[in-house]
Amino acid sequence: MKPYERLDAWKACHEVVLAVYRATRCFPKDERYGLTSQLRRAAISITANIAEGSAKRGKREFRRFLDIALGSLAELRCLLRSARDLGYLNDKDWSELVPLEERGGLLLWRLYRSMSP
Repeated sequence: MKPYERLDAWKACHEVVLAVYRATRCFPKDERYGLTSQLRRAAISITANIAEGSAKRGKREFRRFLDIALGSLAELRCLLRSARDLGYLNDKDWSELVPLEERGGLLLWRLYRSMSP
């Protein structure tokens, strides 16, 4: 198991990635290179930055990557709201994604704060 896979924040955010991919499967085809792609890239960026940061030397470097992951999480929140407001996300997907995203965000924030200099 890789070190990042042991982190609760990574596990929770990975669940968000999987849920985003499932939810965006039925988005309109004309959004394939638009909102679908942007949502997926923002979600995967969260977990990728946690993983990359965990491989760096020292807490300061790791914290920098966690900061980037938090930015990607904020982007994801904004995009999810837009997708819902445009009618691309149904109520079922929305009600699944929001708690997953909130839990991932909480754990990511706690991990970030634990890396304080």
